[in-house]
Amino acid sequence: MSKLKICPSILAADFGQLNDQIAMLNNSACDYLHIDMMDGVFVPNISFGFPVTQAIFKQASKPMDFHLMIKDADPYLTHCVKSGAQIISVHQEACRHLHRTVSAIRDLGAKPGVVINPHTPVEALMDILPMVYLVLVMSVNPGFGGQSFIDRTYDKIHRLRALANSLNPSLEIQVDGGVSVNNATQLREAGATMLVAGSAVFKAPDPVEYIEALRNS
Repeated sequence: MSKLKICPSILAADFGQLNDQIAMLNNSACDYLHIDMMDGVFVPNISFGFPVTQAIFKQASKPMDFHLMIKDADPYLTHCVKSGAQIISVHQEACRHLHRTVSAIRDLGAKPGVVINPHTPVEALMDILPMVYLVLVMSVNPGFGGQSFIDRTYDKIHRLRALANSLNPSLEIQVDGGVSVNNATQLREAGATMLVAGSAVFKAPDPVEYIEALRNS
């Protein structure tokens, strides 16, 4: 079985030492830098804007994976691509015309992803699933770091993988929220292929070793 793809969430980095943190990730085995953008409307918090993402892009040698926790993503898709986004994921719950948004992401040359919150059933994605590169399953409620993992997520991943096997067999299933070496193996066995980890990585005594441990789970 392929190794898990690891996507450290920059939101958990020390922004006072951001260049050093990005350099550390560049030298690690991580696969993507995960960029959480929050608008204070769809989710309670505000994270950072495009001047910061463009600064990260200048320092990063890893591809960038944008997770847009914003109410109306369409006006910002071009800015994401200009900031280095290779993947852009938008929330099923926040997009008025999800098919149109997914098509726009692809037209800009990025890989489209769709995110579902803990309360959203995977079956809601049936009609969009053939069009997307990945589905991000939130295993906490979005908007805050350091939350506890919701155990129901394992069942959701199982159901999503079964659905994808018939509609989009190459689908990447990403999980975000409360991810650590303690649950990475179980997530992989459920069908996950990509893990987002923030606090677990950046608070580890050796983040590079921790990333490698996650990949090998």
